[in-house]
Amino acid sequence: QVQLVESGGGLVQAGGSLRLSCAASGITFSSYAMGWFRQAPGKEREFVAALTRSGGTRNYADSVKGRFTISRDNAKNTVYLQMNSLKPEDTAVYYCAARYAAGLNGLKYAAREYAYWGQGTQVTVSS
Repeated sequence: QVQLVESGGGLVQAGGSLRLSCAASGITFSSYAMGWFRQAPGKEREFVAALTRSGGTRNYADSVKGRFTISRDNAKNTVYLQMNSLKPEDTAVYYCAARYAAGLNGLKYAAREYAYWGQGTQVTVSS
């Protein structure tokens, strides 16, 4: 079965950093573009970052650009989200997601495009 397991969340002060990890199993990892999304209580799930199968192309939501970095290690079946200069408005549950992309170009930013999802990891940023 397909599993995506996030880790690395926690409570940090504004201005701090966290690195989230998402370990995938049950898929041919290199065939999947990967993304990070987040959801705050009472809010819609929103796109944060995504990258292509090889990691050669990355894209970010405007709200995190310049502060967050998405990367992947295909040998470890893992995608990362390095989060720096965290703000209270970054507080949310962060989810990783996988989109089958073999033979396809470009990235997708809508949650509905991603077939597989992790359970999420809580990130709380205090002021």
